[in-house]
Amino acid sequence: MTNPMVISIAAEPIAHIGTFPVTNSMVVAWVMSVVLIAFGWLASRSAVLVPRGIQNTFEAILDLLLKMVDGVTKNRAQSKKIFPLIATIFLFVLAVNWAGLLPGMGGAVGVLEEHEGKPIIISFIRATSADLNFTLALALISVVTVQVIGIASIGFFKYAGKFVNFSSPINFFVGILEMISEVAKLVSFSFRLFGNIFAGEVLLTVMSFLVPYIIPLPFLALEVFVGFIQALVFAMLTLVFLKMGMEEAH
Repeated sequence: MTNPMVISIAAEPIAHIGTFPVTNSMVVAWVMSVVLIAFGWLASRSAVLVPRGIQNTFEAILDLLLKMVDGVTKNRAQSKKIFPLIATIFLFVLAVNWAGLLPGMGGAVGVLEEHEGKPIIISFIRATSADLNFTLALALISVVTVQVIGIASIGFFKYAGKFVNFSSPINFFVGILEMISEVAKLVSFSFRLFGNIFAGEVLLTVMSFLVPYIIPLPFLALEVFVGFIQALVFAMLTLVFLKMGMEEAH
């Protein structure tokens, strides 16, 4: 008799450090952080003027991302300010999205626990983006950074004028809409990324149990593409909102 796989919206704890729960999505985040840091260290430890090998790959990726940022800002000075955040968001979200597609996601590698009197398998691997805690935290980082960069770029009072404007009833109403839109960004950012990645994991889990081996492969290829697109969308939206935050209201 096989052990059932329980699909839970919340990330499942697989261990505890004292009273602190270590979830499967958290483990993936830690592992991918180490992988990205190691990749960056290997690429830069013996940097040469004419890049080759892993340095060449790393510089090519960063060059593409910098061109993307330049395409939105049209200003290299602004690009240099926000490029580290945009590149970090894209690379990290892409890494954790694709990590959730590794073998073992569907319960091949996990821990055995009891759930309502029945044995279940909790997988060690769950894409970090399929945890709403992570997507909400990343959304908070993006939205708060937009406010900070906006104030630093055009000044506190000019930036606040986008939201509080008593020059006319129309401008006052537009300011209220702007404040609502800032809150709406949190919901849009967090639930878009979470919903797409979590739905993909559920789809792959179900297909792997119903028709294993060959049939799930097209769905796996689709999720590789979705993981890339969602990382790009999150980074691009953050980039666009940062650019808007650095411009004075008209």
